[in-house]
Amino acid sequence: MRVHIKCFATLSQDEVCDYHDAKAYELDEGATVAELAKKVDVDPEDVKIVFVNNRSVQMNHVLSDGDQVALSPKTGGM
Repeated sequence: MRVHIKCFATLSQDEVCDYHDAKAYELDEGATVAELAKKVDVDPEDVKIVFVNNRSVQMNHVLSDGDQVALSPKTGGM
């Protein structure tokens, strides 16, 4: 199956997972967001917010063909 992913802020890597353009990746059926994150060299522990098709989900969410995924990092503060 094919999914598209965008990464934001510190997770963004121009060639692998960019915030400007969604990158397409092929995954096995039944793959999760965590597996996609690892495929694009993003540590799932560094991800705070996950959206799939504009819905907030968890890292164990099972993806489907054509899904649009967005990953946002944990941020620090007071």
